[in-house]
Amino acid sequence: MSSYNNNTALFAAARRVAIFGGTHGNEMSGVTLANLWAKNSAEIQRKGVETRAFIANPKAVEKCIRYVDTDLNRAFSPENLSSLGGDTLPYEVQRAQEINRIFGPKGSPEAYDVIFDLHNTTSNMGSTLILENSKDSFNLQMMNYIKKAIAPASCLVLLNEHPHLKYSTSRSVAKHPVGLEVGPQPQGVLRSNIFQAMRVILKHALDFIELFNEGMEFPPCTVEVFRVLERIDYPRDANGNIIAMVHPNLQDCDWEPLNPGDPMFQTFDGQTIHYQGPGTVYPTFINEAAYYEKQQAFLTTRREALVASSIRKA
Repeated sequence: MSSYNNNTALFAAARRVAIFGGTHGNEMSGVTLANLWAKNSAEIQRKGVETRAFIANPKAVEKCIRYVDTDLNRAFSPENLSSLGGDTLPYEVQRAQEINRIFGPKGSPEAYDVIFDLHNTTSNMGSTLILENSKDSFNLQMMNYIKKAIAPASCLVLLNEHPHLKYSTSRSVAKHPVGLEVGPQPQGVLRSNIFQAMRVILKHALDFIELFNEGMEFPPCTVEVFRVLERIDYPRDANGNIIAMVHPNLQDCDWEPLNPGDPMFQTFDGQTIHYQGPGTVYPTFINEAAYYEKQQAFLTTRREALVASSIRKA
């Protein structure tokens, strides 16, 4: 929790930090980094901070699949975390309860300060930080620091506060949850450029935490974010079968403006389906492989500027 002093938000020092890899067992950058840092954590240690690398879904990692029974990154609901049933529960629900015991309890003063959850996407999104709360000045300041530190390389911020599209993530156990999505990278594949981009972002994130803990005050800043608006599904027939693909003009164009009338899908017989929304949007997670099962061809977003108050350690 934060308090305020002369419009500066005061936060407790971030002393306990976790880095999750393998929330999805076939997203190899996070799996590889978490395994690397679990064996030798020197790279992720900072003064006054205990940083722990952790494989979130070891059974899925072992099989190099997204999940065993159900998506771990949707499993941290209050219902799942309080479910009784032990070994009869889906594996990922059991795992969510175990993670909540280790790093939580979710929503409590005892929860970890920060959890970084490392993901790969098959979409052409580049490096994307995922923010779950537009009022979290600590995370906004961290993301602003990262964006400036890696410039001229790009790192965008996706804000998901949508009441129906926000989900119960593994990182939501922490006081300050941070998602990191880097792509494009196929499932089960490790690409050196994607691996390195993720590693560099984590370095700057941990540097920010160390500076904050040492008493540095971060002045007010403005952060551009892309706010989740809508989930767009593939066109389907009466039996639920997909009848069209992402249009070639849209494929690989994550974060680029999609205007009313622009090509959106192409049917299997070559017909174009155009975007019919009320205004310009910025699509992302375009044609993500893992989202076919979730009836999602892409997300639409709106560009916004969020103002973060100045922060310092309480």
